[in-house]
Amino acid sequence: MTSETLARSIVAQLRAAGHQAYLVGGCVRDLLLGRTPKDFDVATDARPDRVSELFERSEQVGAHFGVVLVRENTSQVEVATFRSDASYSDGRRPDAVRFETDPRQDVMRRDFTINALLLDPDTNQVLDFTGGQEDLRRRVIRAIGDPEERFQEDHLRLIRAVRFAARLGFEIEPGTMAALRRLHGLIEKVSPERVREELGRILTEGGARRGFELLDETGLLGDILPEVAAMKGVAQPPEFHPEGDVWAHTLLLLEKLRHPTVTLAAGALLHDVGKPPTFRVADRIRFDGHVEEGVRLAHDILTRLRFSGEQIAQIEALIANHMRFKDAGQMRESTMKRFLRMENFAEHLELHRLDCLSSNGKLDTYKRVRARLAEMGEEDLRPKPLLTGRDLIERGYQPGPSFGKMLAAVEDAQLEARVQNKEEALALVRAEFGAPVSSG
Repeated sequence: MTSETLARSIVAQLRAAGHQAYLVGGCVRDLLLGRTPKDFDVATDARPDRVSELFERSEQVGAHFGVVLVRENTSQVEVATFRSDASYSDGRRPDAVRFETDPRQDVMRRDFTINALLLDPDTNQVLDFTGGQEDLRRRVIRAIGDPEERFQEDHLRLIRAVRFAARLGFEIEPGTMAALRRLHGLIEKVSPERVREELGRILTEGGARRGFELLDETGLLGDILPEVAAMKGVAQPPEFHPEGDVWAHTLLLLEKLRHPTVTLAAGALLHDVGKPPTFRVADRIRFDGHVEEGVRLAHDILTRLRFSGEQIAQIEALIANHMRFKDAGQMRESTMKRFLRMENFAEHLELHRLDCLSSNGKLDTYKRVRARLAEMGEEDLRPKPLLTGRDLIERGYQPGPSFGKMLAAVEDAQLEARVQNKEEALALVRAEFGAPVSSG
């Protein structure tokens, strides 16, 4: 059963029990736009306990706010009781809610008009109390009622306005935009996890360039990512970067993202974050050490935004290695194979492609590396070791720091086809590191 089928069956069952029930919010917006909704929500006048009573496979995930999660197989739908909200003293959630019987009261508490539409799935009639259908036609993001009040209630709405505008290709209505610009600093009161989630969606849902342009225009970028805002106006050598400054280059990468993972998208955003602090003019504009500085800054940013350790490691690896592609033509065979077998190498390769297309446009190295990758099998990149530490001990070598160097030298030779078996590997160790020292 799909989420949509489940949602429609929930509406039917609630109505059969004498309750009002509608599809609501983002799923209605997306259906009216001809898009496939990611999830479905239902609004009803039934109280949470009544919803739980009607649906056996359900749990109250936000009883205080009237939200019940109904499951069926792998699908799930949030069912929320009509409500109105009291004040928001923490800038995120209402201090208290009052359950309502009128759907008009329910939608007036929501964020934007295009997210406040109710749909009767039986008749396809839309209940629109805020002008959301007209705003869909006009392709605008408009706060419901007084935009300052909406943003003061829930500060996360500041960045959500940008996300919806970017994802849908809409404009932000002038009054809403003016309020956003006045209040952008409130975003600093929002938890890092919430901000990270919204940034990740801006980066991966489509319209990433537009999203970051809007973050910049509203002042949010300087609040959330001052290290990225610092890219603006940082010139680059025109012979390598005819597209312009570091900010212009980064926006081009974001524009070219197509259904990326969050790690690839964040790598694209941050790959040159080390350039502003390392900018200098010598014989030409130079950014000495920008890769190392970029890794350091990225670590600070990603930790601040509570990315997972695994995500941080991959994004840092993307930044640390993005300049290595220029040396691919001069790499030793062993170095090349180690390069190609890096974890998630496909992301490294895609970042390099985007980087090239957003600067000089030359893809020669990208094509050469991709061809090498295609011609090599797993055994070529990760052959079974010819020697182990145990082998060295059995031949009389004493365990210690030199073991790592010995095994690395053997692996280099193996990757370059200079040794083929264990005896040849041992001969190489004796030649380069000497015979084992007798303990007697």
